[in-house]
Amino acid sequence: MPHSHDDIATRWLGAPYASLGEAAQKVARHVAGRLPIARDLAVEPGAPPTRGQRAADAVAAFGGSWTFVGLFAATLLVWVALNTVWRPGGGTPFDPYPFILLNLFLSMLAAVQAPIILMSQNRQSEKDRLGAAHDYEVNLKAELEIMLLHDKLDSLRERQWKELLELQNEQLRLLALLSGRTPAHDTGGRADATPQETRS
Repeated sequence: MPHSHDDIATRWLGAPYASLGEAAQKVARHVAGRLPIARDLAVEPGAPPTRGQRAADAVAAFGGSWTFVGLFAATLLVWVALNTVWRPGGGTPFDPYPFILLNLFLSMLAAVQAPIILMSQNRQSEKDRLGAAHDYEVNLKAELEIMLLHDKLDSLRERQWKELLELQNEQLRLLALLSGRTPAHDTGGRADATPQETRS
């Protein structure tokens, strides 16, 4: 028998439908309507990322790669070499030790790169939050479906037991009727029995 979302909320979620959260109400409606709730969040239609968001993702992806680490290390080595060991034309270094200009560039790079990476991480955190909420809906619906399936199996088993008991009672009634006729077929109970057979 199909259930309404009110019945599902009251019986299986233990609260009236109106008092449930948005996710639980959605699950109750999908269970009552026998509708699928799982969806692919990667291809779900929505607002496309802006140019800044795409740039932040690209910077975060490149900044967290071995390619960036290798290029960064090579740049530092070349910078130090140009200002200490190898001096083209024998001139004075443009950033002598302790490399104040290099420290300035590194500070500016860190100051710009950090918030860009944070923007990308915030977007990823939002995706993770949506994914966790979706997983909760799918898991709750699966749990409710299993509980409803157990309920249907229990109802079917009770109905079968009732039918078996009715059948058994009918068989006992027929056996009682048959056993009531049995004495009429005995020797002492036959109507056509001779007196000698009766006395014996």
